[in-house]
Amino acid sequence: MRARRDWGLKTLTMVAALLAAVVIAPSVSPAMAQDTAAPAAPAHDLITDVRQIWQLVDYIAVDYVEAVADGAVKNDGEYAEMTEFAATVRTRLAGMPARDGHSALLTQAEALQSAIAAKAPPSEVAQRSNALSAALVSLYPIPVAPAKAPDLTQAAALYREQCGACHGMEGKGDGETGAHLDPPPIDFTDHARARVRSAYALYEVITQGVADTGMASFDVLPEDQRWALAFYVGNMSAPPALAAEGEKLWQANPAVRAAVPDLATLTAVTEEKLAGVIGAEQARAVNAYLRGQPAVADRPAEGGLSIARARLAESVKAYQAGDAKAAGALALSSYLDGFEPIEALLRTRDANLLVRVETAMGEYRTRIGAGAPVSDVVAQADVLRGLFDATDAALAPSADDSTAAFLGAFTILVREGVEALLVVVAMIGFLSKVDRRDVLPYVHGGWASALVAGLITWGIAAYVLDIDGASREATEGFAALFAATILIGVGIWMHGKSLAGRWQSYLKDQISSALSKRSAWFLFGLAFVAVYREVFETILFYVALWARGNVGAIIGGFFAGVAVLVVITVVMLRTSRRLPISQFFAVSSALVALLAIVMAGKGVAALQEGGYLPPSLVNFPRFEVLGVYPSLYSLMAQLAVIVVIVLGYIYNTRSAANEPPRAAA
Repeated sequence: MRARRDWGLKTLTMVAALLAAVVIAPSVSPAMAQDTAAPAAPAHDLITDVRQIWQLVDYIAVDYVEAVADGAVKNDGEYAEMTEFAATVRTRLAGMPARDGHSALLTQAEALQSAIAAKAPPSEVAQRSNALSAALVSLYPIPVAPAKAPDLTQAAALYREQCGACHGMEGKGDGETGAHLDPPPIDFTDHARARVRSAYALYEVITQGVADTGMASFDVLPEDQRWALAFYVGNMSAPPALAAEGEKLWQANPAVRAAVPDLATLTAVTEEKLAGVIGAEQARAVNAYLRGQPAVADRPAEGGLSIARARLAESVKAYQAGDAKAAGALALSSYLDGFEPIEALLRTRDANLLVRVETAMGEYRTRIGAGAPVSDVVAQADVLRGLFDATDAALAPSADDSTAAFLGAFTILVREGVEALLVVVAMIGFLSKVDRRDVLPYVHGGWASALVAGLITWGIAAYVLDIDGASREATEGFAALFAATILIGVGIWMHGKSLAGRWQSYLKDQISSALSKRSAWFLFGLAFVAVYREVFETILFYVALWARGNVGAIIGGFFAGVAVLVVITVVMLRTSRRLPISQFFAVSSALVALLAIVMAGKGVAALQEGGYLPPSLVNFPRFEVLGVYPSLYSLMAQLAVIVVIVLGYIYNTRSAANEPPRAAA
């Protein structure tokens, strides 16, 4: 028995030493650490390189069908071009700055090369190309959407002036100048080609041009004109009557509007991808309507990236005007009111991207708080915009949305529920062990009240008072820290009762006084606090998931999560009944102490996210399940909890060793 206690004590001591080493080490932000790992290319050159590589990959996705059919080359010139472009993509990716995920990107590029060399079906090459494009902009974010909806009122005249000579006045690729070009100009009225091109892909072609073709760069045109041309030519394959049909669908069907929630999604999505969500016929009609009226998609949203982008832009303007306080508040709103509601869904799509956005947000607020030069703050804001665009791409409509919604609902409930279960089950097991089932109603009343209170709080926040994200984080943060404080005492108390027969003395002499009405209400309060925080956070995540549709999948994920939590509860209760009471106290004290450490980390992190504590980024791994974040303050809080627990355990051990032996019960 003593060996087991010493093992637990040594484990906590080792964890404390590890955290101490981190806290004492110099603070280095993840962005700085990344910069020291490899030379960083100038921002402008990097963005240009990424755009050019993206364009080459997109070109392969669309034009490979002209080169290969049924496993054989049908156009030698096109096939040679596809082979050359794939090799160029691989070579240029190899020269990109090293980041986590860079090697995986190279592997994808090599797989694309191999597929082309093997004359794989066009559908496979397109799939590999699109996956590579998405991974590229995720790892090296670039803006993939206009700042505002393009004005198409002058787009027709602009097209005739800039493009008509080659592509023809009706976009059929039959312009007088184009007749002398090899390869010939693109026929914009070809629907088979148009359905796989996004507005962003067309914008990049207009901006960059296409090497070894007659398509020159039009980067001399203002950006808004290039976007207007991209939307205009991308819609030339749609008959005018189709747009009217799309307008009816858009106005009458909420699911259609949910599939294109904002301008960024409209810019990045293709008709083909949209068809996988709402059906081919509806996708073509809706795409025709929205590309002709992009301002319709640039609508205010109740939450999501539209708010995140708007608050970020306001934050930058405030900082440029010299108002750092307002800039910091707007930066917080960008994260809490805009980005945080979509975290749960993004975690199921691209957990690495989620971490990068959170880290970049912290770095942005750190620069504002430190009074960094305006250029540094603006540069970090540009990084965030690129990451928001990458998030748009990750959350773009997909046939897999129902799976993502199910997994999101399931993982959220299980993750949050297990933390609450550890506390509640430990109390239930304890009361059963000491034969005080008469106090169980207080514990059950505590967690049941927390469920009701969580629902009421959300209802007040959503429909009565305008409770912002910072207030929500404060609720979660202070509740977590309060719970951690209580759990420290409970853990040390349980550890003391596991030593040298103290549990026997406790049962004989103190059970009635220790579990008085006052103590019973204390257990009620502990159950309430432990569950309330998790309920409140879970509801917020579920509301965000619900707003994106796939209600059936969300409900399925919820009940699957409930089933798993029931199984976990039964297993924990049965296990606790089988343990001798001294071992029960020992195991419970370790679990409660661990939960106190987790709560301390999460509580401080929540207060930092809410702006109640400044960001304090350090180069340290993130383990959200354990409440470990790359934050100096969060790690210091956890270290402090560990130190208190270790000291309490040491005191208990020495005190028990000095006590005279007790007679068996």
